[in-house]
Amino acid sequence: MYEHRVGANRLASLREDLVVTGEREQLDVIEPFSGDVLASIPAGTEADVDAAVERARAARTAWANRPVEERAAVLERYAERVLDDQAELLDMAQLETGKTRRDAFEEVLDVAQTATHYADAGPDLLTSERRRGALPGLTKTTVHRQPKGVVGIIAPWNYPVTLAVSDALPALLAGNAVVLKPAEETTHSALLARRLLVDAGLPPELFQVVSGTGERVGAGLVDRVDYVCFTGSTEAGRSVAERAGRALIDCSLELGGKNPLLVLDDADPETAANGAIRASFPNAGQLCISTERLYVHESVYEPFRDAFVAATEDLDLGSGFEFGADVGSLQSAAQLEKVERHVDDAVEKGADVLAGGRARPDIGPFFYEPTVLEGVTPEMTLYDEETFGPVVSLFPVHSVEEAIERANDSPYGLNASVWAGDRDRGERVAERIDCGTVNVNEGYAASWASVDAPMGGVDDSGIGRRHGDDGLLKYTEPQTVAVQRGVRIDSGPLPDAVWARLMTGAVKLLSQVPERFR
Repeated sequence: MYEHRVGANRLASLREDLVVTGEREQLDVIEPFSGDVLASIPAGTEADVDAAVERARAARTAWANRPVEERAAVLERYAERVLDDQAELLDMAQLETGKTRRDAFEEVLDVAQTATHYADAGPDLLTSERRRGALPGLTKTTVHRQPKGVVGIIAPWNYPVTLAVSDALPALLAGNAVVLKPAEETTHSALLARRLLVDAGLPPELFQVVSGTGERVGAGLVDRVDYVCFTGSTEAGRSVAERAGRALIDCSLELGGKNPLLVLDDADPETAANGAIRASFPNAGQLCISTERLYVHESVYEPFRDAFVAATEDLDLGSGFEFGADVGSLQSAAQLEKVERHVDDAVEKGADVLAGGRARPDIGPFFYEPTVLEGVTPEMTLYDEETFGPVVSLFPVHSVEEAIERANDSPYGLNASVWAGDRDRGERVAERIDCGTVNVNEGYAASWASVDAPMGGVDDSGIGRRHGDDGLLKYTEPQTVAVQRGVRIDSGPLPDAVWARLMTGAVKLLSQVPERFR
C-alpha cells in the first residue's frame, strides 16, 4: 500500500461514528494513489437510515431551543478547529480522492470560511421580523424562521470535506438536525470533518452519518427527512427531485456542468491562458465548476493557444502527501475509463490532441495527463457531455456575440468565466451568460469563495442555492404570526355592503400613505 500517515486504527475509530444497526455487507474503499484497498465500510440499509433519522429527530428540539448565538459559537469554534487540525483533514482527503495537497487545502479554507460567515451573518438572518400588518397599528404581524426539522445531505466524492459539512453548517445553525450519506469512496473524510464539529461542541446526536450506496441509503434518506440537499450528477439529481416531490419536501440540487470560458479580443492572451489553467485542471478536472469549453476570439486565438498548451505541458503530475504537485489522480478506475473513452472518441472522429491525451500508470493507476483538444465537433461525446476530468476543448470564435451564443448553447448552466482587458466590458458580457455564477478574469474561485453571495446552477445544473442568505434560509420555514387588536377585519355586525364600502375607502386611503408611515 502507498505510504501515508493515516493509520488503520484511526480509520476504524472514525467508523465507530457510523449508524449501523446490524451485520452489514462491507464495501471496499480504494486508495487512488495506489489502487489498493484502504479499508471497508458498512453497506447501510433502510433500517440504518430509520435509526439515524429517529436519533436526529429526537435531538433536534433541544438544539432548536438553544439561543442562536450559542449555535453560532459552535461554528466559530469549528472554523478555528479546522484550521488548527488541517493536517489530518488534508491527509484524509488526499488518501480517499487522490487529489493534490493544494486542492485538499482549498476544502479546508472553504469549510472555515463558510463556518465563519454563517456564525457572523446567521443570527441576524434568523431573527424574527416585524412586517406591515393588515390594519396599520391594529395588526401586529411577525415572520419567524422555524427550522425544517431533519435535513438529509447526500454528498459526492470529489470534495469530501467541503460537500459533507459546508452544507450541514447552515442547516445546523438554523436549528435542524442532519443525516449525511457521504459517497462510499470518501466516507472517512466526511467522518473526520464531522468528528471535528462534535469536538467543537456540537451534540453528536444532531449529526448522524450512514454509509453505503445511493441506491439504498440515499433513496431511503429522501423518503424520511424534511429537506434534502444533493450534490452529484444531473441524472441522479432528477431521481432525487422526483422522490422529494412525492414526499412533498423541498430540495436543493447542485448538478452537472459543461462550463464555458470566454477570452475576449481585448484580453491579454498569456494572462488569460494562465487563468484558464487554474480554471480547467483543479482536482484533475473533477470539479463541478471547472472549465471544459474554451471560446477564444480569433484575434488572440493563436497566442492564447500556444501559451495555454505550453502551460498545460508544464503541469506537474504527482502523488504524495506534501505540497508540490499541480495535478493529482483521478479518483477511480471508472473515472479514468470515462476520460479515456471521451478522448478516444474525439480523436477517432477527427479532434487533434495539442497536449496530453494519455493515461500515466507510471505515476499511479488512475492518473491521466491534462489534455487540450482542438477541432472538437458536435458528433463527439465530449462536445456537450460533461467529462469530469482533466480534458478541455479549444474553439476559435469570430466575435463576442458568437462566444456568448456558443457558451449558452448547452443544457447546463452552472459556472462560467470571462477574460477581458476592460473589466467593465467583461462584466457586461458575464451578465448575458446563462449560468448561476460567472467570474470575470478568474475561473471559479472568485464566485465560489464569495460565500456571502448565492451559488448554484440553472437548467440541467440544478435548483436552489448554497452560500449567501439563500444557503441558510432554505433550511427554514417562514412562519407568519399575526395578532389582531381592537377592530375586527371581517364585517362583524355591519351589513356586508356597508363593510365593503368602508373597506374600499380605507384601502384607497391607505394607498396614499407613504410606505415608511404604514
